[in-house]
Amino acid sequence: MEGAIKTLVTTFISSSRGKDNLDSKSFQKLVQKQFSGMMEDTNSSKKIKEMQAGLDANNDGKVSFQEYLTLIGYLANCVSDSKTNSSQAASDAS
Repeated sequence: MEGAIKTLVTTFISSSRGKDNLDSKSFQKLVQKQFSGMMEDTNSSKKIKEMQAGLDANNDGKVSFQEYLTLIGYLANCVSDSKTNSSQAASDAS
C-alpha cells in the first residue's frame, strides 16, 4: 500500500513537472499514459477536457493534487465495484 501511495504522488509530481497543478496538456498526457487501460476515451481530447472540467472544483483550469486524488478515488471505486460484482456473480453462479 505504501508503494502505491508513493507511486501516486510521484506520478503527479513528474506529470506536473514539480508544480502544484497539472495544466490541460499535462493532464491529458497523464490520462493517456497512465489510465488508458482503465478508462474509455483516453484518446479523445474533448473527453479528457470534459473530465478535467469535472474535476476542477475551483474552476482555475488546472487539476490540483486534491482534484487528482478525486480521480484516483473514482477509479479505485470502479475497480472495487468491478471486483465485488465479479465475485458476487461467481458465488451466485455456484
